[in-house]
Amino acid sequence: MPETTRAPRLRGNLPAELSSFVDRVGERAALKRLLTAARLVTVTGVGGVGKTRTTLRVAAEVQRAFADGAWFVDLSALARADLVVEAVGQSLGLRDQSTRPQVEILAEYLAGRRLLLVLDNCEHLAESCAELIDSLLRAAPGLRVLTTSRQPLGVQGEHVFPLPPLPVDDAAVTLFVERARASAPGFALTDADQDAVDRLCRGLDGIPLAIELAAVRTRALPVRQIADLLDDRFTLLSRGGAGIGGRHESLRTAIDWSYGLCTRAEGLLWARLSVFAGQFDLAAAQQVGADGELAGANIVRLVAGLVDKSILLCETHAAGASYRLLDTIREYGLELLLKTGEERRLRRRHRDFYLELARRFDAEWCGPDQIAWYLRLSREHSNIRAALDFSLSDPAEQEAGLEMAAALVYFWIACGHCREGRHYLDLALGLDQAPSPALTKALWVCAWVAQSQGDETAAKARVAQCRPLAAAQADTTAAGWIAYLESADATLHGDPVLAVALAEESVDRHRNGGDLGTGLLAGLAAQSIALAFAGEFDREIAIAEETRQLSDERGAGWMRSYADYLRALGEVGRGAPGVAVRYARDALRFKRQLGDSAGCAMAVDVLATAAATLGEAERAVRLLGVSQRIWETVGLPQLGSAGMTATRALVEEQARAKLGDRGFDAALADGLGLDREAGIEYALDEPSTPPAVPPPAGWAPLTRREHEVAVLIAEGLTNQQIAERLVIGRRTANTHVEHILTKLDFTSRAQIAVWATERQLLDD
Repeated sequence: MPETTRAPRLRGNLPAELSSFVDRVGERAALKRLLTAARLVTVTGVGGVGKTRTTLRVAAEVQRAFADGAWFVDLSALARADLVVEAVGQSLGLRDQSTRPQVEILAEYLAGRRLLLVLDNCEHLAESCAELIDSLLRAAPGLRVLTTSRQPLGVQGEHVFPLPPLPVDDAAVTLFVERARASAPGFALTDADQDAVDRLCRGLDGIPLAIELAAVRTRALPVRQIADLLDDRFTLLSRGGAGIGGRHESLRTAIDWSYGLCTRAEGLLWARLSVFAGQFDLAAAQQVGADGELAGANIVRLVAGLVDKSILLCETHAAGASYRLLDTIREYGLELLLKTGEERRLRRRHRDFYLELARRFDAEWCGPDQIAWYLRLSREHSNIRAALDFSLSDPAEQEAGLEMAAALVYFWIACGHCREGRHYLDLALGLDQAPSPALTKALWVCAWVAQSQGDETAAKARVAQCRPLAAAQADTTAAGWIAYLESADATLHGDPVLAVALAEESVDRHRNGGDLGTGLLAGLAAQSIALAFAGEFDREIAIAEETRQLSDERGAGWMRSYADYLRALGEVGRGAPGVAVRYARDALRFKRQLGDSAGCAMAVDVLATAAATLGEAERAVRLLGVSQRIWETVGLPQLGSAGMTATRALVEEQARAKLGDRGFDAALADGLGLDREAGIEYALDEPSTPPAVPPPAGWAPLTRREHEVAVLIAEGLTNQQIAERLVIGRRTANTHVEHILTKLDFTSRAQIAVWATERQLLDD
């Protein structure tokens, strides 16, 4: 497929390094040798010794050896052992909507792939990690697993690599100097200070985290004074019988010392912020950490102080700044919090903040900020789990947990977390819950999630529980959703007449006292798809257009994308495949941004059908390969719909008849060979017939897409802005820029900008 060939890209999700990496040359070489011989390598060592940084650096260095990439899973904030498989699946991009054991879905997904899986911080979930790794290694011969843990996992075939501290006379000193320069730009290691730095690094046993905490003090103190103060602390501990010979004690001493250098208010905030699991923003810190003892107006200053002392790490993103505690620092903070007797109160405040966030998300979902909300909740995922776990483990808090699980309905359904949503909803509904509006909502939400997973029995059972509560409470919104769910069930079972009637009931209820947002739009969408299955395409398109218009009025991109999909379905049905392509691509563009894997796969399936109808058999088969790859991440191909499955089978039959077995198999292999991003890019390109328009004369050797990227660089856009303008992924934009630099033998974006500007002047 000449016009779709992509240069090899690095696949995976390895996080970028936030600071320089020092040494570990020998350890990295040894780990790489181990990975060539062993399928499971566990890097062990005390907290703060650098297991995560070293492992990530090794993974980045061997990434190109794995055709399907290197994938990182951070387990540090995960409290529940039964969510380990879910966390791994989400990191791999799986959006499993089935009810099959997820380890089976993972095993099937990995079976034919050559991939490196990096599991970080396994020690508190060792048994679950060991069971999962053992199952996956047996199922996937091309899989290698690199883990970090404070102890071996005990899996057969595991190779354990104890990571030592940095050599105190070499790399440890280098690390101290680099971090000191980062903290105090004027810092320079003089001959007079050399002995003090050597003494400090030896005293801290070469533990990187301990050295980094000490280096921060160079902002305020001369290095000799830092070393003397640390010596005094060691001496005091030794006299007290604490015994500081071990490396764990060295790190503990450094953290104790850092705590001792905090003001009382900073130390108290450190303890309170330890209830956060993962990232949090300043508003969250203020809401959870402030009270009569810590004024909200002072939280900004206190957070800044903790960042300066390297207790908090600050990370920036498009929406602003986020903060987090390293795992070892967070554990220390939790110890402090336990001593204050405030842990339960702070965990409730943490839960209350995320309950309110969930309420806002639910109320604002049907509006123009869906992508922003998706990104926000994705960043907050660990805290959402922590809040739900706290609420559902305590009878006094379970009502709040029930409300929160239901309020996250669109996070579960629209953002690809059906399995996790089902887990929390079933957990909440299994508790002794009194009748309430929150219970009624949780029941229809759980029914919707179960139906999305293809679990008809559970969905019908939840609807049966919800119906009398909705009637007793005169809950029109719940009644509208019940009718929607029953309409969808009728469509899946081949009864479009009943499905249309039920969808009309859903629309009527929502228009008369129900949910005029997503509820109404979903009812219209259910009516539209039922009409499509009934073959009434003109009526179906009219309803799809009404859905599109109402979605646009609300700025609701998720339902607008479904309306676009339905419009494409109708256009194919009434013989206008060229028109269908435009609508299906519109649907795909939005669903891609939202991570809606099932929606992406449905849109690509329609594009395959349209291509086959246009006589483009080879392109149709490639698109079938692309959609198959996406459906693999969903776990429920064609959502279990007999109609959608039959349509795909018909496209396959027609294309095979036209291309022959060899041509069909080759085209399918082409589509299957594209990763998700490349496959979606292919689906969004113009059809292969007629050929794609080349870039203007004089722009060789760039492709048409690279020409567009170069023009945007000349306009001064960043890679992120280019990605947003062209509706492509950030990594895809980065790849295009790299290709341009390589083709033109340039070294900077500035050179591209000058070159592109010259070409534009010539074109004019």
